Amino acid sequence: MSDKHFFPETAANTLVPKYLRAFTAANPHLGLIDSERVVYEKRHDRGTVSVISGGGSGHEPGWSGYVGRGALAAAACGDIFASPSTKQITAAIRATPSDEGHILMITNYTGDNLHFGLAAERAKADGTCKNIAVVPLTDDVSLGRSKSAVVGRRGMPGHIIPAKIATAAAARKYSFERCLNLAQAVNAEVVSIGSALDHCHVPGRAKHETLPADVVVVGAGIHNEPGAQRLSPFPPVEDLIAHCLRLLCDPMDTERAFVDFHKDDAVVLLINNYGGVSNLELGALTDEVMVQLGRSWDIKPTRVLSGSFETSLNGPGFSISLCNITNVANKVSAPVEELLDLFDMKTEAVHWPNVSSSEAYKTQTNDTIDEVRGGGPEATFENDIKVEPKLLDTVIRSACKAAIAAEPDLTKWDMIMGDGDCGEAVQGVSEDVIAILDRGENKDGSIMKFLLATTDAVDNMGGSLGAILGILLSAFTSSLQEAVGRSSSQDAASRAPTYAEALARAVETLKKYTGAREGDRTVMDVLIPFAEAFAATDGDLTAAVKVAHDKAEGTRHLKAKFGRASYVAEAQGQAIPDPGAWAFYEWVAGMQRAIEQQAATASS
Repeated sequence: MSDKHFFPETAANTLVPKYLRAFTAANPHLGLIDSERVVYEKRHDRGTVSVISGGGSGHEPGWSGYVGRGALAAAACGDIFASPSTKQITAAIRATPSDEGHILMITNYTGDNLHFGLAAERAKADGTCKNIAVVPLTDDVSLGRSKSAVVGRRGMPGHIIPAKIATAAAARKYSFERCLNLAQAVNAEVVSIGSALDHCHVPGRAKHETLPADVVVVGAGIHNEPGAQRLSPFPPVEDLIAHCLRLLCDPMDTERAFVDFHKDDAVVLLINNYGGVSNLELGALTDEVMVQLGRSWDIKPTRVLSGSFETSLNGPGFSISLCNITNVANKVSAPVEELLDLFDMKTEAVHWPNVSSSEAYKTQTNDTIDEVRGGGPEATFENDIKVEPKLLDTVIRSACKAAIAAEPDLTKWDMIMGDGDCGEAVQGVSEDVIAILDRGENKDGSIMKFLLATTDAVDNMGGSLGAILGILLSAFTSSLQEAVGRSSSQDAASRAPTYAEALARAVETLKKYTGAREGDRTVMDVLIPFAEAFAATDGDLTAAVKVAHDKAEGTRHLKAKFGRASYVAEAQGQAIPDPGAWAFYEWVAGMQRAIEQQAATASS
């Protein structure tokens, strides 16, 4: 694949805003929050469920191309092949207010799950949304059940089918519960497989090794991944299609038989261009798929879509997706005709097939905005905890200083085990929290106000650790308010067991958004046992911190199962702690030392 580009040295995150400005200028029914790279429907009806999606850029027309009446309410666009941030997703939620609720439909990747999950928890914590749910879309069959058991199947281009049906249902003012049920039911009946001749090339990045001429990849994802299988010598296209369809349709393949197909089932077929296949060749591939589906599997698609729906920049490849609408109808107790009618419903999303938005040009305005006016609701707390402001300042400042002091070690370890940015990220968020203390935002000793103020600092923290801490913090805030509400007095509310209970519940919420568990060599190796020990001892912080220290030390001998360290050769056999796990220990140990020093001073 050629590495020549018209913008060869342009940073990826500079290309994205240029594209979005041009896209919304050409389609004036859409608005743009330029600073957050969010495309939204200007005329969104707040009486309907707001369905939002998003993900990394480089997949155009996904996801911005599916925003419009009858389709997505908004899309948050990250850097090329990178999840949008929590702030971007929050901006999309606030740009599309709904009296019914918000459904966040995302492809199933770690960054998307964490950041969309954090945005959802944040929206619940601050009262932005009446109802909100995250629906990870999981249609890939290439890895099979065994390899995808922990994190679930990858999201592939078949995700546009459940998105189209759910958004049409929202436009017709179906209830939040009904829209959510449809989204989940359709997603469960979609299977996809991709194939590619080579990698794409991302502007400004190193070029992948070119695949040999006699190799074709099966199981190619949408992010330049190597692919699950390499077929060599390059088979005839008929054999390649037959191989792909067996992975999708064979009921005897226990690893991949995710969806059952029977004669006369209503089935939607989607053939997607990864960006580098000519329309002529894509049409020929589509025809071959349809011929073999009928001849070999007795499947005659009720609907056929063929084109560029979710690309991998200019990747020379394609994907096949099948959705069994009959199975969906049985699950949701609805006629097949109703579901197909939703799928066929006209929409003003620019890149949905056979749809135009000519009416919008009559009211064209140039109102690209930098931010949504009004922001979120003013934070008010029926249930709050008030503590002595100086104590709060001392404890939090001590935790942050401990983490900052550990930065050199965290950076050194992460240079071996990860991307090398963990130490800087931990230092940055700790300095931001200290700045909050310096501004006096804890002057009244309100725990709830301080927690919400701290979310801004956490939102600026990148990487999976930032998203994990953000979800934990938001869930802890919500759980703490509920726990305080059940307490009979301020003294009871401020006792350590109340914090322990809230933390335990927050960790359970966090588990919904990450498959990482104790033993996987992540921050969860310390966070989970710390929370368990804190709850088991009725809030004995000293005992819980001792557990945190031992668990952080124990990560020296664990094999990484998540992130870059799981496949980087330099990381293997290195007896060093996991940086994220150690950072969490430093924070809680810093808090413990400050509390013990305050207690010693008070008793002397």
